[in-house]
Amino acid sequence: MEHIKQISTTNKLLFFIAVPLALYVLKTLSFIFIPLVAAALIALLFLPTLRYLYKQGIPKWLSVIIVSTFICLLLFIVFLVFRVSVQELRMVDSAYWIQILDNINQILTPFIKILSIDLLPDEDNIRALLHSSAFTDMIPQKLGKLLQAAKSGATMILMSVFFLILLLAGTINVQKVMEQTIFKRRIPSMRAFATLEKSIVKFIIVKFLISLATGVAFGLTCMFFDINFPIFWGFLAFILNFVQMVGSIVVTVVLSLFALAQLDPCATVAMFIFILIAIQIVFGSVLEPIFMGKTFSINTITILVMLMLWGYIWGVLGMILSVPITVVVKTTLEQFPQTKYLALIMS
Repeated sequence: MEHIKQISTTNKLLFFIAVPLALYVLKTLSFIFIPLVAAALIALLFLPTLRYLYKQGIPKWLSVIIVSTFICLLLFIVFLVFRVSVQELRMVDSAYWIQILDNINQILTPFIKILSIDLLPDEDNIRALLHSSAFTDMIPQKLGKLLQAAKSGATMILMSVFFLILLLAGTINVQKVMEQTIFKRRIPSMRAFATLEKSIVKFIIVKFLISLATGVAFGLTCMFFDINFPIFWGFLAFILNFVQMVGSIVVTVVLSLFALAQLDPCATVAMFIFILIAIQIVFGSVLEPIFMGKTFSINTITILVMLMLWGYIWGVLGMILSVPITVVVKTTLEQFPQTKYLALIMS
């Protein structure tokens, strides 16, 4: 009995040592793990389609090509929408931007006073803010980080495509990896993998549709109130909605500030902001939990902790992947009697 207690204590100590070490490795090797996790989630989404094609007698290599082509088509559509959004921004004449800048000048006046920034002769609020030492000192640092992020992003996209092809072709068998590393037995690993696949597929599909509906609703609202760049704002709402909780707040605040600079009557701006908030509540707080069901029975504190944790480890991409990773962790914990209480705490 004493020997069993010693083993249990040793295992707990090893666990507390292994977790920080694992997080350090994940942060250090983020350029490998981010593409791998993203590719694994996409592969899980399309595994049912691959199995269906296999049952129809289509060869494995041809099935992988069909699914890969479909994924590329989806990405191409997203790229086209992004391109249209950028063109929408470029088509506006200079007179519009002058008007927007004048409105922003008026909005910035109280902030300039709070920051105690002195205005030079013939200098407006925007130029004063841009010429302030806090802003000018920040530009070189941010520019270097931006170029580095663009380079890392291109590398991660190529690596994600590589990992995705390997996963779809079955070269990397996730179920076998789970069997050999976690479950040690075939039947429990197959059962856990089936549950995990079902949860992830449902989460991604529901999240995609909710984000798409939110983006369309934002775009239509901008068109109704005659806000410029409705396609751009709709696309931005669609993308940022994948960042749980934080993304929807960011796009709503940014669009509200833009509306303040464009719309004149206060009542119109208030109505516009009210509709944006109503859209987020209806889609994010009402419809999404209903469609997610038990798949997404994760409490708010767990989501916030995971957002901060993965945001710290992997940045913005970590925040996007944090909720799917949390679903994977929770589903895995539910498969073991010893860790079910942790899954209940997360619920």
